[in-house]
Amino acid sequence: MNDPSHDPIHDRTHLPIRSAYDSVAPYLTRDGSVIRELMHPDVHGNARQSLAEATVAPGARTLLHRHQRTEEIYHFTAGHGVMTLGSSVFEVAAGDTVCIAPGSAHRLENTGDADLRLLCACSPAYSHDDTELL
Repeated sequence: MNDPSHDPIHDRTHLPIRSAYDSVAPYLTRDGSVIRELMHPDVHGNARQSLAEATVAPGARTLLHRHQRTEEIYHFTAGHGVMTLGSSVFEVAAGDTVCIAPGSAHRLENTGDADLRLLCACSPAYSHDDTELL
């Protein structure tokens, strides 16, 4: 029986909304970064956002792209590189955080000798369909 007062978006107490790093397989995104989806509605049952770890290898860079619907927050956890965001180009390093507004062209280049690693928070959740290569 449907309970009209039951809101499945807010009542997620029955779901194990947890992931273990080693159990999440990495994959290659359309922009060329290696992503590990740490939390995503399609897999984990959360509602409106996703969290992933991205890795860009030394000397590599992602393709210039944008997301029309998604706001992203990048928090850099290791390495250093150069970020293009719209018409701005600036250095990024572990400890930096950058907000990417929907529709903003962006890319990362790893200028270091070790992996550039970052956490990517997306709202709404990341979708390949919302990634437009430029």
